[in-house]
Amino acid sequence: MRTLKYFALFCWVALAPCVATAQSVRTGAERMSLYLPLLQGKRVGLVAHQASMVYHCDLDTLPPTHTLDLLLGHGVQVVRLFSPEHGFRGNSEAGEQVGDSVDAQTGLCIVSLDGNNKKPTQQQLDSIDVMVFDLQDMGVRFFTYLSTLHYVMEACAQKGVPLVVFDRYNPHTSYVDGPMLDSSQRSFVGMHPVPVVYGMTIGEYALMINGQHWLDQGLSCQLVIIPLQGFAHEMSLTPSVSPSPNLSTRRAMLLYPSLCFFEGTNVSVGRGTPWPFEVVGAPAYKRHRGIARRGHHDFSFTPQPTALAASPLFKGKQCHGLDLRHYPARPKLDLSFLIQLYEGMPRDAFFLKNGFFDRLAGTTALRTQLQQGASEDDMRDSWKPGIEKFMAVRGKYLLYP
Repeated sequence: MRTLKYFALFCWVALAPCVATAQSVRTGAERMSLYLPLLQGKRVGLVAHQASMVYHCDLDTLPPTHTLDLLLGHGVQVVRLFSPEHGFRGNSEAGEQVGDSVDAQTGLCIVSLDGNNKKPTQQQLDSIDVMVFDLQDMGVRFFTYLSTLHYVMEACAQKGVPLVVFDRYNPHTSYVDGPMLDSSQRSFVGMHPVPVVYGMTIGEYALMINGQHWLDQGLSCQLVIIPLQGFAHEMSLTPSVSPSPNLSTRRAMLLYPSLCFFEGTNVSVGRGTPWPFEVVGAPAYKRHRGIARRGHHDFSFTPQPTALAASPLFKGKQCHGLDLRHYPARPKLDLSFLIQLYEGMPRDAFFLKNGFFDRLAGTTALRTQLQQGASEDDMRDSWKPGIEKFMAVRGKYLLYP
């Protein structure tokens, strides 16, 4: 009976009408009238982070409020918190393992879903009647919150705990781009056969995980999506609070799909500077034959330890590369930065030896194409068959115009 109840509610919510105007966009977390009836009288687990903010609630007028505080303020019995990479308050740098802790503001236990415990254990779900998932995603395959979503869904499915996803927009819902993930490159930075940019909200993506039977042993999660209101896919909206400490500006968020490939190379993306993901460079880079591409500018910077980058790549060393702080960033995957840096560096000094570039790309083909001097157009042409097949899958799970 519980499964039917939640399934029926999801069908009703998903079909609720919405008008596509940017001024009226409301996140799932802001639509309390839809989800409070599901949570009242239940013991609730919450997956959230520093960007889980509520600005315009449909039941109250209130200042910007964290989802946790909103739920507690309306009498919801939140019994356990779960945090992704970067932690519950978002003060950890990428790759830093975050341990279990206690939320200083509420005294609630925080279970870290980072490091060795990426999936909630069945014991950690004890005493939880319903789980709420409210993470601000970036809309890019290698952003690890998708993997956190997968493991939370899987754990809930195994325990028989319903999962309520508060849907949120991301900066990259308006297009689909990049190579498909090959199963041989499956990892925490890419678990599913999707392109680098998949053009979906996190709620739509949860439906796809379920519908494509990607959970272990074909499990299906009891899933409820609280949808956005007033949203359409052609909108390019960036969150008011960054989902990652090093993506602090709209430009950095828009450049992220293009620049994150450098995390698998000996090229700095500006960690340890005031401009992470807005500059790229390396000590070994020399501008290739004087070529300037699409307004990219030569630039030098020296990474230094900061609160969010204790030991940045090339700490204290001058890096030469590209200044993209004034680049007209738009929702697009742009390979010209990658090609230019590759052409301007010694071949044996570019890729990390640990294969991380291939895991980010989801394939060995992109690295091979760079090594063979393929053009950006040729690279894009090689993605088209995979993207065409994906678009047919994606279309089944879209909730918005």
